[in-house]
Amino acid sequence: MVSELLEIEVRKALGDYKMENCNVVVSNRPDLCDYQFDGAFRLSKTYKKPPIEIAQEIATSLQSSSCFEKVEAVHPGFVNMTLSSAFINQVLEKMRKNEKFNLPKWEQMETYVIDYGGPNIAKPLHVGHMRPAIVGEAIKRIIAYVGHKVIADVHFGDFGLQIGQVIYGMKSEGISIEEVTLDDLNRIYPQMSKRCKEEAQIKEICENITKELQDGSQEYEAYYQKIFALSKKDIKRIYQYLDVDFDLWYGEMDSRAFIPLVESVLIESSLLHESEGALVVDVEKKEDTKEIPPLIFKKSNGGYLYGSTDMATIYQREKDFHPNYILYVADARQSLHFKQVFRASLKSKITDAKLEHLGFGTINGMDGKPYKTRSGETPKLDDLFKEVEEIFVASKETNASMTEEDKKKIVNAILKFADLQNNREKDYIFDIKKFADVVGKTGPYILYTYLRINKLLKAEPFIEEELSNKIYNEQDRYLRLQLLGFHKAVLDAFKLRLPSTIANYVYDLCVALNTFYQNNRISGLEDAKKKQDWLTILSLANQILKQLFYLLGISIPSMM
Repeated sequence: MVSELLEIEVRKALGDYKMENCNVVVSNRPDLCDYQFDGAFRLSKTYKKPPIEIAQEIATSLQSSSCFEKVEAVHPGFVNMTLSSAFINQVLEKMRKNEKFNLPKWEQMETYVIDYGGPNIAKPLHVGHMRPAIVGEAIKRIIAYVGHKVIADVHFGDFGLQIGQVIYGMKSEGISIEEVTLDDLNRIYPQMSKRCKEEAQIKEICENITKELQDGSQEYEAYYQKIFALSKKDIKRIYQYLDVDFDLWYGEMDSRAFIPLVESVLIESSLLHESEGALVVDVEKKEDTKEIPPLIFKKSNGGYLYGSTDMATIYQREKDFHPNYILYVADARQSLHFKQVFRASLKSKITDAKLEHLGFGTINGMDGKPYKTRSGETPKLDDLFKEVEEIFVASKETNASMTEEDKKKIVNAILKFADLQNNREKDYIFDIKKFADVVGKTGPYILYTYLRINKLLKAEPFIEEELSNKIYNEQDRYLRLQLLGFHKAVLDAFKLRLPSTIANYVYDLCVALNTFYQNNRISGLEDAKKKQDWLTILSLANQILKQLFYLLGISIPSMM
């Protein structure tokens, strides 16, 4: 990373001053300088000297470094650094010639299990299922790109009450296991869910069916297997449309065999005790500022809950993969649940992996409430895909003649970039028409930029040569500085688990590319070296964009 190279220079310039962290950051005033160092403020406290005096000493020492075109100290104690053209091009050359654009290699490969998707069996996927799929897939790809081993698990919700509800509905309507269809499941579940809310007796029957299934009822197991197969096939179809894939297609039911083992560990550790007929694990800590209820491991009727299966799944993952990290991409509103599960798991020592809940906010409509159709229903993903495609096709006459594959790629880009440009922890407003526009911070804009530059590169064939030490104008320099930000964008996205870091960098890079393109004519340029340098820079930029598109799960259409 550029900042790390500059920190080495600053450390040399410190002379007799001693400090641990010589952090150099990108300037938030690019009109004044490229990078900035504010360590003089910390040093002034230690050495009892005004910050500006220390900054002046450091700046004077740095002026001899070939990394800088200009270094100056400014009140009250900042060191402003402007990079030299030679240094910028040296870094870009290393990016161009080395694997992964010279991304620093991780010292030790670690194993990550990432749990995302989490769709419930027997329920159609709706807009609320889109975010964990999109965000989780991007985080998975980023972790793998940095150099770690990643195991992705969809982790179906197939152990809960909805299974008992659908089984009861099928039996009530006389629908046999052989005859049931996906349409039946999509119809029965909402009907039975409504009845259970209104009729306590029906809810109790469905709960008992669920418990008997959990206990190994062969009759209900046959129903479950059919329901699971139908749902899984349809869920896979939708994930395939989104280019989302998993190494494991496990569900909560796959953890059944491990529940008794976890229960034994909890008993042996004296962590399980009775409370109002249920078996619970206390997870509250003295330092908690809010009450943290115990994790309910087994209900009073002997049934198990999500907390039980989540602990059993952690036990299973520890046994199968010995992961360093287990990540859960799930709704931020489930934070209490995960806190209970993580604490119980670590307290019982069923794993020593680092457990992280990567919470995400909701997708909201223009009214600021969770996104709904005009009729007030949560839209199914199939319907949302169609709506986005229709809006894109209607935006330009020639869009209708595009191939179905290209349309699919553009719909994906619209949905994914709309989501991933936002910090995953925040809610965001979903404005389909805005996100489908080719102008602005949108999926079509970044795809159009790539295709525009790609067309230019094909029209101007060249053999890449080493860059000269020149930078030719302001737009050229701005583009090259943006390219230097690649490492930070990827590593920040990895460390913070925030794909938005990459999405926003992609947009900034596209803005720089379009600004360059609009202000510099390459076709017919007589200065051969200048033309060569520019084509090399544009080629590097598009290679980086292509890689970052992949990390965001965005595929490139053949045309727009």
